Amino acid sequence: MQVSVETISGLERRMTVGIPADRIESEVNKRLQQTASRAKVDGFRPGKVPMSVIRKRFGGSARQEVMGEMIQSSFYEAVMQEKLNPAGMPSVEPKDLAEGKDFEYIATFEVYPEVTLGDFSAIKVERVESEVTDADLDKMLDILRGQNKRFDEVDRAAENGDQLKVDFVGKVDGEPFQGGTASNTQIELGSGRMIPGFEDGLVGAKAGDSLVLKVTFPEDYQNLELAGKDAEFDVIVHSVSAAVLPELDDEFFAKFGVEEGGIEAFRSEVRKNMERELRQAIKTKVKTQVMDGLLETNSIEVPKALVATEIDRLRAQAVQQFGGANIKPEQLPAELFEEQAKRRVSLGLIVAEVVKQYEIKPDTDRVRAMVEDLASAYQEPEQVVNWYYQNEQQLAEIQSVVLEEQVVDTVLQKAQVTDKAVPYEDAVKPAQPAQNLEADKAEASADE
Repeated sequence: MQVSVETISGLERRMTVGIPADRIESEVNKRLQQTASRAKVDGFRPGKVPMSVIRKRFGGSARQEVMGEMIQSSFYEAVMQEKLNPAGMPSVEPKDLAEGKDFEYIATFEVYPEVTLGDFSAIKVERVESEVTDADLDKMLDILRGQNKRFDEVDRAAENGDQLKVDFVGKVDGEPFQGGTASNTQIELGSGRMIPGFEDGLVGAKAGDSLVLKVTFPEDYQNLELAGKDAEFDVIVHSVSAAVLPELDDEFFAKFGVEEGGIEAFRSEVRKNMERELRQAIKTKVKTQVMDGLLETNSIEVPKALVATEIDRLRAQAVQQFGGANIKPEQLPAELFEEQAKRRVSLGLIVAEVVKQYEIKPDTDRVRAMVEDLASAYQEPEQVVNWYYQNEQQLAEIQSVVLEEQVVDTVLQKAQVTDKAVPYEDAVKPAQPAQNLEADKAEASADE
């Protein structure tokens, strides 16, 4: 087998593979002999069909099958011989299929890039420190009560926090617009779910009132036909209801799975959940900074084939997440996911190189600890632990997460790490995008 490789550009390779004719003919003859032993042809007994008839009738299809198998097997032989690491499936172009002649094909594909790790000491990480205080716990209890509130009808003017039942008709330039009409809809004042000015305009209204609200749609409104336009809403108020918070009693605690122990047991359970959320938030922020640092210190070219595969995966996730039953993943524009796909592929290659160079393997104790931590949120944690260890795929996902954590720990040993104490609310708040942070810094500098 003859092999030649040409670098087209960057990671792309063009490999020409030549397979001797006798190797192909030998395999074709073997295939035809197997066919002859079982072929049924009118006028001949099974197993007695002349080879000339077998060759005439089945020779073409046998040759095509052999060629397909030869391409597949010889491609892997060739890349092993040339010490190439293909990224994605090759594009194959057969050059000659003539009987009795050497067969040659061209395979075009990308290879994985060589990753040379940068200096971890150039990576800067701010690691937050925090704890759940009694005040944080009290605030969380208020949030939980607010999430379980009910509304009772009242005979007074509406206030922020009240819920109103209304009809409304929206108009632009005096004409109703699509999606601007509703009947008997519930609106909670102060929730911010309506466009700016709508909820504020209903403060002070009473049941039976009819009023006209003048508002302006935001410039970035999702319906471009309405974005930035002035509108009027004719509103009829049917009822005003005030929020009533539930008592912190056994009935309320039972909704969260706390059947015994009263308020102390409930506070303990909520605190444990908050502490779990806090640990995860801190871990996520540190990991994000480490991964950003790895990208900044390791510039690599990523194979287009891997990016395309990741885009397809992100498309499928988006359809599943948003429940687009009538949308096929391929209908979503690839450009929407391209940057995220490139980031994921780049990090995957870099992290794999860290794992390889530092010979990192998932720590079994950390895997067990993570499984138990996840299981602790359930009523029967031991059953959940057993389920993970009996499910190879689920356990592999945990091992993968632990492996990433160990990569983060490896980087942190050499990175520039500073610790910063922050309140609980700031610690669990999602990290701001880089551009927003820069804007905040600029604004702070201007204020000074």
